[in-house]
Amino acid sequence: MIRLASWRRFGRDQSGLAATEFAFLAPVLIMFYLGLVEICSAYMAQKRMGHVTSMVADLAAQEETLNTTNLSDIAKIGSVIMLPYSATPLSIRVSSVTRTGNIATVDWSWGKGMTARKDKETVTLPADLITNGQSIIMSEATYAYKSPVNDVLPGITTFKAVYYLRPRIAEKIPCTNCPANP
Repeated sequence: MIRLASWRRFGRDQSGLAATEFAFLAPVLIMFYLGLVEICSAYMAQKRMGHVTSMVADLAAQEETLNTTNLSDIAKIGSVIMLPYSATPLSIRVSSVTRTGNIATVDWSWGKGMTARKDKETVTLPADLITNGQSIIMSEATYAYKSPVNDVLPGITTFKAVYYLRPRIAEKIPCTNCPANP
């Protein structure tokens, strides 16, 4: 009977309830906060990588002719745009694609950290992007974001983007010394 009375008194006691609730909730709230910070940081890195992709396509599409030196200089803008994030995990590829009939093929391709596409490789483009005989600059980028989440869920923090722009000055932009990749 004494034990039962002790348990009843213990059940009605409210003196340490707030501290107990805080002890249970604090770790959960801290984890939510840290997760939110990490998600925001990853989102910013992904947005910057998208800006790099569009900027590289935009600068390449403004040229009358390109060469590997021009493309390398254009790709260097990526390290500036990615700040404060590291540009080391950023990979960029620029390709000129022409549509012949219903097939879009690569005219030339150049990559930094990414393998250039093969010469005359067939590429899938969004529907109605270009018509027969037209050319387009295709910029692709990937960014391997380093996060503590990678240890738990690997592979979810590699971001990818593709951007398409039509040449502005010429119908087709040649690359004078881009290597052919048979």
